[in-house]
Amino acid sequence: MLENKKKARVIKKFQVHEGDTGSSEVQIALLTAEIDELVKHLKSHHKDHSSRRGLLRKVNTRRRLMRFLKKENLKSYEDLVKKLKLKEAKKIEKRESVVAEAVAGKELAK
Repeated sequence: MLENKKKARVIKKFQVHEGDTGSSEVQIALLTAEIDELVKHLKSHHKDHSSRRGLLRKVNTRRRLMRFLKKENLKSYEDLVKKLKLKEAKKIEKRESVVAEAVAGKELAK
């Protein structure tokens, strides 16, 4: 469980507009912070299976929210993934570099 101060910081950093506490971006960021805390806990308490179940549940919820955000607002999804430094960020950066190379190649051909 996140402390109130840490939760408020995450909300403030990822909110879309003033007073936003429930947008997909904020929910994903909060889940990511909670997942990070649970991972740290499970590294030292590897037999805590109830916490492991909670972790899997949070990961699944975040995955569904991310799928929704990707479908609804791709730009926001890509920005969020980069800010949170999730595994998907590497794929996005690779795709962007390929597109940039293609654009540079077209400019050289002209």
